[in-house]
Amino acid sequence: MKTFENYEFIHVKEVDSTNNYVRSMANSFPEKEFVVVTADFQTSGRGQRGNSWESEKKKNLLFSILCHPTFLEANRQFTLSQVISLSIKEELEHHAKKISIKWPNDIYWREKKIGGILIENDLEGKHIASSIIGVGINLNQLEFTSDAPNPVSLLQATGQSKDADAILRKILERFEYYYRQLEERQTNQIAELYKKSLLRKRGYYMFQDKDGLFGARIHHIEPDGHIVLLDTEKNLRKYSFKEVHYIFEQPKAN
Repeated sequence: MKTFENYEFIHVKEVDSTNNYVRSMANSFPEKEFVVVTADFQTSGRGQRGNSWESEKKKNLLFSILCHPTFLEANRQFTLSQVISLSIKEELEHHAKKISIKWPNDIYWREKKIGGILIENDLEGKHIASSIIGVGINLNQLEFTSDAPNPVSLLQATGQSKDADAILRKILERFEYYYRQLEERQTNQIAELYKKSLLRKRGYYMFQDKDGLFGARIHHIEPDGHIVLLDTEKNLRKYSFKEVHYIFEQPKAN
């Protein structure tokens, strides 16, 4: 059984966000390679680009990882996103089928969002000095009251409540495994697994950019994280995060 000797674990009952908490105490544990902060509740949980994250108290898995991947160049920081996304996706697959990664790093069950990731990197020259990886996974919540369009929990997907600590430790085992691959610059397998794990990795679907709706399929993901789509007119379209949106069919009213 893994002993997690490289980790410092901290648990707080309530915090504005685990990422903020980690940042406030980032220099307190210089001897540990990884610091993990978990919380029962976040008063101001954050998602990508200012989005909020709804989570009922003690119902879900909320945590942040502090690490110092100084071996990783800034232009390769997307590999960290791939590593944590794969770590979560592979663990949740042991509980529910049809878990996937919606580019760039949302975790989906079927076409509903079950988890989100927010990574904040501090750079030093051309390398990453430190990284705070914030994760929220819907585990045992049954009702969602925010205006988020498609939330779901693992309980809703499986009909069974889940142990947050057990799932966290399995995720961290995978995270460290892939992190060691990053250290050794063995990123080809990570990129390939990420590609195979993508939501809608095959076939044409509807997307939307600043010019409107269009049909396209995922062509590839570039090393820096840009997505390249091939539209129905055989044109390649390249986007960074938030420049293009997946279109999901909304449930019909009864």
